[in-house]
Amino acid sequence: MSEQEFYYTIDQNTTAEFKDRGSRFLAYAFPVQSTDDFKNYLQQSKKEHPKAAHHCFAYRLGLDGNNFRSSDNGEPSGTAGKPILGQIDSKGLTNVLVIVVRYFGGTLLGVPGLINAYKTAAATALQLTPIVQKVIEVNYQLQFDYTQMNDIMILVKKFNCTVIEQEVQLFCKMKIGVPVIRLKEFLFKINDLRDIEVSKILNQD
Repeated sequence: MSEQEFYYTIDQNTTAEFKDRGSRFLAYAFPVQSTDDFKNYLQQSKKEHPKAAHHCFAYRLGLDGNNFRSSDNGEPSGTAGKPILGQIDSKGLTNVLVIVVRYFGGTLLGVPGLINAYKTAAATALQLTPIVQKVIEVNYQLQFDYTQMNDIMILVKKFNCTVIEQEVQLFCKMKIGVPVIRLKEFLFKINDLRDIEVSKILNQD
């Protein structure tokens, strides 16, 4: 199929350390779903390491290849953020953040030394965490009468959908992720049910 069905990411946090001429580079890899996750982890990093000289980072989010950012945080341009992002991309990962915290050891490492240090620290952190394959899902909201809950759940399970959130009352709301490879089939079956409102969620996180 031409349409992408899976993506690769990490699902647990890891830490790695690299040392060069007295400087310590602490790398932290995190699974992230949004820029808010990134901001929280960066804030947490700055709280945990208030005396560090630099908090450099890179992240990539989403599936279109356009949502990424990297920062040298005061290091010479191109010596930190880009090498970190390069390691995320070399593994073909998305929804990943890597922060590398540097404690300066008194000796200047020079541009090649810095690139190697940030690259190695990021690579080591990513090597220590298992890479997972995840199914690409499209998010939909379903609104239906409580009496239809059983029929809805049968389809949700049959098509391996993810229930993101649900509100169960006399009239129910459910936000689900539908695997992109089963989407047409799922929509065909769900629209066979009476009195159900199906709407695509445009802002796909």
